[in-house]
Amino acid sequence: QVQLVESGGGLVQAGDSLRLSCAASGRTFSRFHMGWFRQAPGREREFVAAISRTGGNTYYADSVKGRFTIFRDNAKNTLYLQMNSLKPEDTAVYYCAASEDGGFPHTLLYDYDYWGQGTQVTVSS
Repeated sequence: QVQLVESGGGLVQAGDSLRLSCAASGRTFSRFHMGWFRQAPGREREFVAAISRTGGNTYYADSVKGRFTIFRDNAKNTLYLQMNSLKPEDTAVYYCAASEDGGFPHTLLYDYDYWGQGTQVTVSS
C-alpha cells in the first residue's frame, strides 16, 4: 500500500503558474506509475498527465499539453505537476494517483490503485 498527500494548490490568476506536489509513503515509490487527475464542480474526474516509474516517459491530456509538466523525484518519493499559463478552465481539485499495473500510459481512473485526498486549484480570470 502507498499513501499519497497532495499539496501546492491555491488561488491564482489566469496566466500564472503553480506547482503541485504529491508526497508518497509506504511502499517503494519507484514501483508505481503515477498520474494526475482533476475534477471540476459538477464534472467527472478526468485524466491530466501520467509518468512512468523511472520518469523516462510522460503522457498528457490534450487540454494541458504544452502548459503542464509532470515529473518525479524517486529519491524524495515525490511527484510534481508544474502548471504554467493557467486558465480559468483549469480550476478543479487535483488528485495524484499510483498504479501498480505494468502498462503505460494509464489514463483511466480504474487503472490506478491508490489516490490522494486532492488539492484545490482555482484560477480567476
